[in-house]
Amino acid sequence: MHPVAESLEKRFAGMFLGSRESLGDLTVYVRAENALEIFRALHDDPEYSYDYIVDVTSVDYPMDPERFEVVYILYSLSRRHRIMVKVRVTEDSPVVDSVVGIWKVAEFM
Repeated sequence: MHPVAESLEKRFAGMFLGSRESLGDLTVYVRAENALEIFRALHDDPEYSYDYIVDVTSVDYPMDPERFEVVYILYSLSRRHRIMVKVRVTEDSPVVDSVVGIWKVAEFM
């Protein structure tokens, strides 16, 4: 397991749903109700230092119970590492907390 994913899994047990690594890129999956706490750690904690948000986008899986997936692409300038954080929500409650308070530029996205 990637060291960042392993650290997140230990620190946020129950909030962290899993991870995968493909071609050197790390993707982690987190619960929507805890995402903001995890994003704050990814930004503020020197262990992670994801100080730049590259993009926020979404995917629609119309046949899945958790229909919508919000995808955040973060980058650590000091560590030269990218991470994708994915959050799934249902059609009945398609809400995720805003990350604008952490990365101001996310307002543009």
